[in-house]
Amino acid sequence: MSDSEQAIARLTAADLANHYAAGTLSPVEVLAAVESVVDEREPVLNALSARSVQSALAEARASEVRWRRGEPRGRLDGIPVTLKENIARAGVAMSAGTAGSEPVFPEANSPIADRVAEAGGVVIGSTVMPDWGMLSSGISSLHGVTRSPWNPAWSPGGSSSGAGAACAAGYAPLHVGTDIGGSIRLPGTWLGLATLKPSAGRVPLDAPYLGRAAGPMARTVGDAALLLSVLSRPDPRDWTSLPPAELPLSDLDAGFDVARLRVGLQVAAGCGTPVDARVEAAVTAVAEVFAGAGAAVEPMGPFLSQDLLDDLDLFWRVRSWNDYAALTPDGQQRVLPFVRRWVTRGSRISGPRVLQCYDSISRIQRSAVAATQPFDLVLSPVAPGVAFPAEWPMPFGEADLGMQHIGFTAPYNMSGQPAATVNCGFTADGRPIGVQLAGRRLDDIGVLRAAHWYESVRPATAVPDWPIGRADAGS
Repeated sequence: MSDSEQAIARLTAADLANHYAAGTLSPVEVLAAVESVVDEREPVLNALSARSVQSALAEARASEVRWRRGEPRGRLDGIPVTLKENIARAGVAMSAGTAGSEPVFPEANSPIADRVAEAGGVVIGSTVMPDWGMLSSGISSLHGVTRSPWNPAWSPGGSSSGAGAACAAGYAPLHVGTDIGGSIRLPGTWLGLATLKPSAGRVPLDAPYLGRAAGPMARTVGDAALLLSVLSRPDPRDWTSLPPAELPLSDLDAGFDVARLRVGLQVAAGCGTPVDARVEAAVTAVAEVFAGAGAAVEPMGPFLSQDLLDDLDLFWRVRSWNDYAALTPDGQQRVLPFVRRWVTRGSRISGPRVLQCYDSISRIQRSAVAATQPFDLVLSPVAPGVAFPAEWPMPFGEADLGMQHIGFTAPYNMSGQPAATVNCGFTADGRPIGVQLAGRRLDDIGVLRAAHWYESVRPATAVPDWPIGRADAGS
């Protein structure tokens, strides 16, 4: 890829829209640049399950005509986008990341794909995920290993592994991931991204499920907000979607006063694996930035227990066992061995025990809301540790430790509260560290404004130099 293509791939979505309006770049030029990045990096990163080369070119050409006429279709007109492979696109294979079953070819778009199309986004492809999205890595029985653009020896995290890797590598400025316990935010912390798991119902889904959300993944908070402004329109296909609401997402500075915030700092989840000292130090430093600007920062204790986290894990095992049991014997053998072992523990769970797990989820919801209600914002680690080897299915390797790494993220899926990530530091060997910023339910704009403010004032040592065309990227 050329220097000019690298420069284009580094531009934000907001930058691209300004260039299009000024006539200094065209959507076709931009698509060619990002396709060059994909061509060079994809053989190693393995982020895409499907490339939409011809349809993307047609969309870019149509966008170019609209911009020349001064008639852009919407906020994403001509801007490259990827969608996770479990987000339905008409005629594009949905495999749920597993080789155990035949892919589904949807006849119609999901609400998310429709919103992106209506806004003029240029979808360059679908991004990979691990089997059924139930791993926090880039390991898939169908797709193989997805790797971090920062260093291919590292995992990008998951389950929005392909979206995260594509984002950090410069495939596009905007990406949509899904998250049921941390699957947007875990790649966020391990890749240095700006992400948001929105409030429950904020982004309509075609398959709503307890705790499931879809949201933006980007390299800047402003771009994440731009994408959310498009995705958050209500849709009757999702009976859980929120009523119409005009969120002031175009100006994240408006009305924001950090000195008026009451901020909770949580550095212990009360369950799971211990927090790495480097992660704790980085998150504590974020709290000090907020306090230095006048926010009232208070320590906040853990509100989750190990038994509740274990019950959530068991509930998911039963759910995935049902999917696994429906496969043919040959299909079952094609499922990733780690996932086969994980689901097996859900094979003989009684109905009363499943209901106990469901009750535990209700307790998680109540605990999360009660613990966070006194605060406008809660700062915490995203995950206890830093990026791990790409070949590991989980942050603890092949060991079956359940969901020991999502004690900070999963509660906000269950309670429906918005939670964002922003990069806040690096380890000595260059692994990104993100901070999670969570807010009260429906206060997506408050969370994004706080994340944007921190992004604008964070120390230079916490600002990512994205591995897009860098000479040492992937070394």
